[in-house]
Amino acid sequence: MTDAAPDLSPGYDPDQRVTSLEQLEGLYGAPVPRSLTKEIDHVNADYRRFIEASPFVVLSSVGPEGTDCSPRGDPPGFVRVADPKTLMLPDRMGNNRTDTLRNIVRDPRVSLLFLVPGAGETIRVNGRASIVVDPVLCASFIMQGKPARSVLVVTVDRVYFQCQKALHRSKLWAPESRVARGALPTAGQILQNLDTGGFDGAAYDAEYPERMKQTMY
Repeated sequence: MTDAAPDLSPGYDPDQRVTSLEQLEGLYGAPVPRSLTKEIDHVNADYRRFIEASPFVVLSSVGPEGTDCSPRGDPPGFVRVADPKTLMLPDRMGNNRTDTLRNIVRDPRVSLLFLVPGAGETIRVNGRASIVVDPVLCASFIMQGKPARSVLVVTVDRVYFQCQKALHRSKLWAPESRVARGALPTAGQILQNLDTGGFDGAAYDAEYPERMKQTMY
């Protein structure tokens, strides 16, 4: 008989929550000065190099129903630095949930977190987005013969880099951090476990590689 698993979700005293800026500042103290000087209101040459090297960005938005966070990826340079105050991000074929786009229509505020494989620093951009469907602009982002469905044009408000600590702690790019895919449920298994109508997860997984080829762009 094995020992019971330890309780990894202990309760907490609700009176110990931080509920004011004064408490927060007392707990963490003043910002490190360089953490403020690295924040600017435009994309400079150094930040541009990171953005143009990034094949992956996390896009955060907010709307009446709450917040949303969406992964976006394409070959490096897929996010275009049109000028120091403007980024352009193509929107590709997806599942048509349009969570991010629904939010932007009603509240333009967005944040972007750029990751570059192998680099410890990440680039954070805060700004305001609009959804543009100009056919010439969409065609300029063509991939595999297909234009972008729309383009998010982001007006940059603030840009700054995040230091290496988070990626160093997580060992995100270390080969030994890779998780064997078989250790996690597949998309088909997840859907089958959520569905009560006899969904065939194995068939979904078997068909997925071809379906991905057909719907990538």
